[in-house]
Amino acid sequence: MITASLFDIGLAALVVSVAAFAIVVRDTYSAVVAFVAYGLLVSLRWVLLHAVDVALTEAAIGSGLTGVLLLSAAARLRGGGAPEPAPPSVRVRALAAACGVAVTAGLVGAVLSFPDPAPTLAAPATEALPATGLGNPVTAVLIAYRATDTLLEKVVLVLALLGVWSLAGDAVWGGRPGAKQRADPDGILAYFTRRLVPVGLLVGLYVFWVGATHPGGAFQGATIVAAMWLLAMMAGVADVPPVARPDVRAILVAGAGVFFAVGLAGLAFGDAFLAYPAAYAKALIIAIEIAMTATVAVTLTLLIAGAPERTA
Repeated sequence: MITASLFDIGLAALVVSVAAFAIVVRDTYSAVVAFVAYGLLVSLRWVLLHAVDVALTEAAIGSGLTGVLLLSAAARLRGGGAPEPAPPSVRVRALAAACGVAVTAGLVGAVLSFPDPAPTLAAPATEALPATGLGNPVTAVLIAYRATDTLLEKVVLVLALLGVWSLAGDAVWGGRPGAKQRADPDGILAYFTRRLVPVGLLVGLYVFWVGATHPGGAFQGATIVAAMWLLAMMAGVADVPPVARPDVRAILVAGAGVFFAVGLAGLAFGDAFLAYPAAYAKALIIAIEIAMTATVAVTLTLLIAGAPERTA
């Protein structure tokens, strides 16, 4: 018991220390590396709190894809020859610190003011779980209990991608995002990629498939698949497809399209929009998850790749 408490205290102190380092360090690359390490430590903290689904999402999005995006942005800033921006004044820093302390104090106060025991819908949600055919309550909440929110999240994700594409010039509209990576085909990065990507794809598909009964699901699995695709592009093993390809655009709308079609079917044959008939609930949910996995994987990859910059 004492050992566990000491570990919790040490981990909390390490999380705060890494976060502070990421804020105060002047070198951009060091700040990004610290941010990635911070995300992994937070993921470990979520695991210790038995929130494995949240930990998977934090590791994949908070550290993985966001880390790749920040590293790419830092490399572009460094390679573009742009002058370093002037550091903020002491007044601006003090104001930012005061705002951070105020937000932290507000969150702490909100957590400490929770009633004991805290109100929860866990019991009724668990009781209704067998009707969905799922064993993972997190997936049931996302796909059944708050399905409309999940549907809208996929629409917003695609809209965000369209916003990124709108930054492209007219001459390269519909072309390939980002610059083509020309890594050494016999280098260590290409060697590492060829061996890691197949394993990573299997892990991503496994995380997606077990999401019906265990921690995981479409979003976590799709993020792992997207990370493997980005790794292959960074190593020069694969290239990003043109955004005008019909199959790419079909995959981008497949997640929301299948979700909406199932919702309309529930309206026609069930009780309400996105009401799953009990006999086909699990099959319909898996169909939605398959389409969402493909959509999220492609959307996240193209978001990280950026706006179209070339035609070949």
